[in-house]
Amino acid sequence: MDITAYHQKYFRPSCLPALKLRLASWEFFQPYYAKTYDQIQVPTELTKTPEDTLINYFSILREASNMGGRSCGSIGYGRIPFPLAYNFLSNKYQEKFSYEEYLNSFDGVGHTSLIKLCQVPDLKQGIKFFYEIETIEEFEGKRAEYFGYSYGFIHLVHEQDGFRISDFQQIPEDFLCAPYHLWQHDGEAVVDVKYGIWCKLIQKRYPTIINGYGKHIYFHGNDGADYCFIFITLTNGTDIEIAQFRKVGDEKWKQVKMKPEAECRG
Repeated sequence: MDITAYHQKYFRPSCLPALKLRLASWEFFQPYYAKTYDQIQVPTELTKTPEDTLINYFSILREASNMGGRSCGSIGYGRIPFPLAYNFLSNKYQEKFSYEEYLNSFDGVGHTSLIKLCQVPDLKQGIKFFYEIETIEEFEGKRAEYFGYSYGFIHLVHEQDGFRISDFQQIPEDFLCAPYHLWQHDGEAVVDVKYGIWCKLIQKRYPTIINGYGKHIYFHGNDGADYCFIFITLTNGTDIEIAQFRKVGDEKWKQVKMKPEAECRG
């Protein structure tokens, strides 16, 4: 990779548009004004499918603001969306994640845009999605804000009145140290090192197939099996592994969970 391409890949923010903007009007939020989370019930039409639940959840959070430092007047809908958004969490999740903790998790955030969302395979046969968001956050001690990027996996369950979020992971993205110092940010390097150098498993790796921000890496193994590793490329250029598959001969692909750090280096 030449220096220009390297710079563009790892040191430029996302130009992706926000996904499927919904629920943008003040009229939507008006019924929830001045209500606490335990006085709110999520309309069933917002949670009919897992994707509906997540798109609507992030649409509600888009104009939510919990800024505590610099003030420039009202920002979006302030804290009004948070009690409604909290009710997109499942009952069990709410039992271990209080509303106060939920609200505090948005400290310093003034705007949220969902830029990547896709359902991913789950070995436990649950409902699992990968997501990435872009946030505008305050910078302590500065009269300016900055763009932050985070990603993670979300699990959902079906409750009586629709699909709810049962687990939520959010990891901030590293825009500086990873491209300077780590090979783990590159999917091909991950496969080559972990399954080639460590496990001595790769007989032949095939050209990578890239579709949008998805990346499929295939190789034929020294054990006679074929392998497929699926990655998603983040805004910071890092490839995140979301699934592994293996098949022998004409068999169907079967999802697996290989752990080369333990199996090949332990």
